[in-house]
Amino acid sequence: MKHMTSIAPSLDADRVLSLARNSLEVEAAAVLSLRHHLGDGFVKAVRVMLSSQGRVVVMGMGKSGHIGRKIVATLASTGTPAMFVHPAEASHGDLGMIQPVDVVLAISNSGESDELNVILPMIKRLGIPLLAMTGNPASTLARHADVFLNSGVEKEACPLNLAPTASTTAQLALGDALAVALLDARGFKAEDFARSHPGGALGRKLLTHVHDVMRTGDQVPQVGLAASFSELMREMSAKGLGATAVVDDTNRVCGIFTDGDLRRLIEKGVDLRQATASQVMHANPQTIGSDALAVEAAERMEQRRITSVLVVDADGHLCGALNSNDLMRAKVI
Repeated sequence: MKHMTSIAPSLDADRVLSLARNSLEVEAAAVLSLRHHLGDGFVKAVRVMLSSQGRVVVMGMGKSGHIGRKIVATLASTGTPAMFVHPAEASHGDLGMIQPVDVVLAISNSGESDELNVILPMIKRLGIPLLAMTGNPASTLARHADVFLNSGVEKEACPLNLAPTASTTAQLALGDALAVALLDARGFKAEDFARSHPGGALGRKLLTHVHDVMRTGDQVPQVGLAASFSELMREMSAKGLGATAVVDDTNRVCGIFTDGDLRRLIEKGVDLRQATASQVMHANPQTIGSDALAVEAAERMEQRRITSVLVVDADGHLCGALNSNDLMRAKVI
């Protein structure tokens, strides 16, 4: 039996690029046109979602369902509790996941999704606020809704005007607009965003403190004011920080001596054999508190063009140290 070898159709590069550019233009126009649909309904939707004591339950079939899941993720990560419930599963028991304190955001471009419409009476009977995002103001979904959000588009980006393209982009953009309005109304800050994204770069920068990454105990290089130069160098070599703190009898930081200081002294021809730590140290070094953000330590090192910083308590006593390598290992920089 002979195997048929499929032959790929010839590709018209100009047509490919033309269709791609047209798709982007159509979808961009669709998103921009939403501005004219915004008004009291949008404000009411934000108010209803903001005042809810429960979650925003997003529902949608097909492509609208995929968009709904993304809207849920955006809402949840910006301070608005949200969850997705599949309309088809809702009529087979999952409707019990929706509580009277929740708000339902139903998404359907046509507004005539059978799976959605069949559960609308039950949602209304429970007294749950129903927000409808649809491109058809005269649809069943729009008529049943407490708040109607118009996501209508003039045409799809699909050359056949069939595949949901511009319409789903418009839904996504409108969902983002809701999330942005809500996070602003809640006073949501970058720190709040970081708490829901602890594994991300922003989370590491805003949640990682100096005490999380600093060296402590025997790992911290330190010598007394009267320490000899050879003692100072042994401490620096043993601890591998590229510097050592110089402290008084109460462990209060008086200065620091770094690899850079050593290089500069040698270049000047200074006789270091009889020198003490107090004579070669750099007084009033850069210090930081253990509760400060690690990113603040990184910024200070960058501004001062230094590679290490000493960590002190409120009274100036040495409690730790860190350098740029410590911050890189923690992925703060």
